Amino acid sequence: MNVIYYIILAGIIAACAELFGGMLVASRRELSRKIQEYFIALGAGFLLALGIIDLIPESLEHIGGFAPFWILLGFSVIHFVEHTVVEHLHFGEETHSEVMISRAASLSAFAGLFIHAFFDGLAISAGMYYNFSLGVMIFIAILLHKFPEGLTISSIMLAARQPRKVAMYATFGIAGGTMLGILMIFFLTNVDPQITGYAFAFSAGATLYVGASDLIPEINHSQNRILSVVVFFGMMLYYVSELLLKQILNH
Repeated sequence: MNVIYYIILAGIIAACAELFGGMLVASRRELSRKIQEYFIALGAGFLLALGIIDLIPESLEHIGGFAPFWILLGFSVIHFVEHTVVEHLHFGEETHSEVMISRAASLSAFAGLFIHAFFDGLAISAGMYYNFSLGVMIFIAILLHKFPEGLTISSIMLAARQPRKVAMYATFGIAGGTMLGILMIFFLTNVDPQITGYAFAFSAGATLYVGASDLIPEINHSQNRILSVVVFFGMMLYYVSELLLKQILNH
């Protein structure tokens, strides 16, 4: 079978893992606040690990001293949008006590995860295209965090009291980002490392803001002490997949 078919198959599997995670949450008719808190804690740990373990080091490697500025820019833009622009775009649902995070925060999380998913897909396709065995191992490592990625975006959307169909659309959007990255290898023979660095740095600022400013405070308001363990578990989910990926690339 031509390597192209294997690349597309890998992309479909990765996207399906994201969809499964998202649909597992969005398909539930009703989620109690306690269950939502667990999902938000898991998502917070996942997003913080994504930013600190992956996006920041990668951006520093690609653009060096410019990275901190773009990380700060990503952080500041999300803060500005959520707390200045959105001040003039009030959503009635956000005044209700059951709303755990703002709708603006859910959109910020989507933007950060979409960029990350795109480059996940690009890494899989580039790896398999130029070194098939290496690409397969990259695919396996990345696949480990695709399910929690889908779980995270869907949970955040529902915690912001977005309609369930919006949570599903967001999950499909993240999966689509992965597939877009998969297909881009057929159109781009080379991706400028600086463009990747800027995208990673901005995304790092965005994900850190959502994780630390939107999600963690909500968790801290809860009386459930187990949530801090769930945050740590979310971090470990991402750390294990990233550690495996680095071990593969080093060989």
